[in-house]
Amino acid sequence: MKRLEGKVALVTGAGSGFGLGIAETFAREGAKVVIVDINENAAQDAAKNIGQDTIGFAADVSKAADVNAAVQKTVDAFGKLDIVINNAGISHRNRPMLEVDEAEFDRVFAVNVKSIYLFAQAAVPQMREQGGGVFINVGSTAGLRPRPGLTWYNGSKGAVHTITKSMAVELAPNRIRVCALAPVAGETPLLSTFMGEDTPQKREQFINSIPLGRFSTPQDIANAALYLASDEASMITGVVLEVDGGRCI
Repeated sequence: MKRLEGKVALVTGAGSGFGLGIAETFAREGAKVVIVDINENAAQDAAKNIGQDTIGFAADVSKAADVNAAVQKTVDAFGKLDIVINNAGISHRNRPMLEVDEAEFDRVFAVNVKSIYLFAQAAVPQMREQGGGVFINVGSTAGLRPRPGLTWYNGSKGAVHTITKSMAVELAPNRIRVCALAPVAGETPLLSTFMGEDTPQKREQFINSIPLGRFSTPQDIANAALYLASDEASMITGVVLEVDGGRCI
């Protein structure tokens, strides 16, 4: 039996990177998948490539109207919502903290943190009515072992981890599990932003901080998300699972 047979999953930021890897893996494991991305073409192309029982549309996860619409479209299409993957995220470019302007700071916290609040507001009532569900929030090793040059991004991911634990405690009586992933830097569109510049020297510097000696991949993150979302993890809530090749040791 496929591990997510009969489940409905909504994945944000799933037009590329970690989110796309999660969406593809969940679909292979039997889930009906909703791909949400700020880039409408990317969302629809990903859904088309994955195939049956997958839909894609655009949404800005920092806007309540878009988030509410995404949850409603999911329920309209598939009748329920079992799993929300809060994967959409952005960063300011790696640089001294005083060089990040207020608008950029606000956008990082709106996408990385406020989005979790908005999806809780939109999806928790639906999950309560169904008798349970799962949230997986994508944090970062940046929230556990911060790198210089990413201060405000680091702070946003620290907030993701704390919010995850608090949600887990509060929602446990409703049989709603809440976990987080803490990936190390990976081969995604954000990599050059994290590094400040994409050069062989910068890549070597980042890889040297990872004991297993490589960046993470979308499949690495998808495999971890699959376990946490599946019934095999039914006794696991409130964890921040490091998918980091030993970076946080």
